[in-house]
Amino acid sequence: MKKFLFSALVMTIAMQGWAQQSAGTKSDPKKAPVITFKETEYDFGTIEYGGNGNHDFEFKNTGKEPLVVSNVSSSCGCTVPNWTREPVNKNKKGVITATYDTKRIGPFVKTLTVYSNAKNNPVTLTIKGTVKAPVNQ
Repeated sequence: MKKFLFSALVMTIAMQGWAQQSAGTKSDPKKAPVITFKETEYDFGTIEYGGNGNHDFEFKNTGKEPLVVSNVSSSCGCTVPNWTREPVNKNKKGVITATYDTKRIGPFVKTLTVYSNAKNNPVTLTIKGTVKAPVNQ
């Protein structure tokens, strides 16, 4: 019975996808959003222990349709992403903020993977630097 229900569910989903394509609801690739970053890599250089580990990656939607960033994943738990949640219209800007935990001593190279409805999906952003050991007081 479970196998039958699963097969029926798969068939229903497949038919819905076909119906949407047949109805012409598939987006036009010529109008698709494009996410364009001012920079895709940022070097903090040397950071003080507990110092500012934030960097804003600014982007612009250079496509014709609204751009939606659906998720930003980090290569580890030491880097936390935050991003513009609302749709970004044509020629408008948004921001993805990377926050690195500067209580981790030593060199680092971390990535953020940006998922969106853009033609150029996904995009990888990189932060790097070195956190100095704290000065003994």
